[in-house]
Amino acid sequence: MRRGLSIAAAALCLLAIAGATYQALAFRAEAHSSAHPKRLVDAGGFRLNVYCTGQGSPTVLLEAGFADSLESWRRVQPEIARFTRVCSYDRAGYGYSDPGPAPRTADKIARELHQALSNAGERPPYILAGHSFGGYLVRVFNGAYPGEVAGLVLVDATQEDQYRLLPKAWSDLGEATRRRARRQSFWAPFYIGLGIARLEFRLKGQDPPPLLLQSKYLRARASELLNIQASAEQARAAGHMEDKPLIVLTAGQTIDAALRAALSASDQKAYAGVWINVLQMRLANLSSRGQRIILPSSGHDVPAEAPGAIVTAVRELLKSASKPR
Repeated sequence: MRRGLSIAAAALCLLAIAGATYQALAFRAEAHSSAHPKRLVDAGGFRLNVYCTGQGSPTVLLEAGFADSLESWRRVQPEIARFTRVCSYDRAGYGYSDPGPAPRTADKIARELHQALSNAGERPPYILAGHSFGGYLVRVFNGAYPGEVAGLVLVDATQEDQYRLLPKAWSDLGEATRRRARRQSFWAPFYIGLGIARLEFRLKGQDPPPLLLQSKYLRARASELLNIQASAEQARAAGHMEDKPLIVLTAGQTIDAALRAALSASDQKAYAGVWINVLQMRLANLSSRGQRIILPSSGHDVPAEAPGAIVTAVRELLKSASKPR
């Protein structure tokens, strides 16, 4: 029995070494082939990876959705850079950025971004574009620094009343996601470090998200998710935008595969109706100059599926920002 246990322990050690080596080599290859160079900027005792291109003013700030890095803007940023300056970045714990202090809330994230931009030498005015969860973040940024913001684009963005108005089955799905994120965060050193998460993607025939299979990322993502309702209330507290130019882009195909699997047909219909006709309109009504545009063929991942709509919206806001109020 002792011999058998020794053999089993040795086999587990070899598997662990192999998994850790697999993870380290794969991550090194991802970092080497990343399309965006590192520019690590102090954000208050830790560094954020900030990527700015183009010239002109106002500068456009791109805020990614939940669990997304600056890579999510790869089809948007180059096009905006043709006519003005544009910056994307990895939030704390994501991609090349260092981990940041917990809890990860919208207010904390917005203030970190503001400090990083200042230290990077970027100057207002800014046009803010926030996708999904990023909508909370840009609204809080605008509430904290209203004199620095010339306009906003909310890209199929979350809205704080969704937790009360969307079907209960959607809330149940969100709770299950939070439990899974909490477990993954706890087991992150093993789940990530031993290559288990990467192997799961490969077995499903999927490519792992570049530079995101890191323990720091799982912890940051879990903290953002577990504190998302606090972020929602911070966005609510940011208040009305008065007459600031605002464009709300709404995905017409808002029911994705995960929602189809989790919601009944009646719940899907209720979800789509509330998201498109209630929540997104509440966002548009945050400004007296707010307008809502539905993208009939796009799902929730608008930066990948309808990048041109975001570029066009930014162009329109540049024109609006230059007009007297």
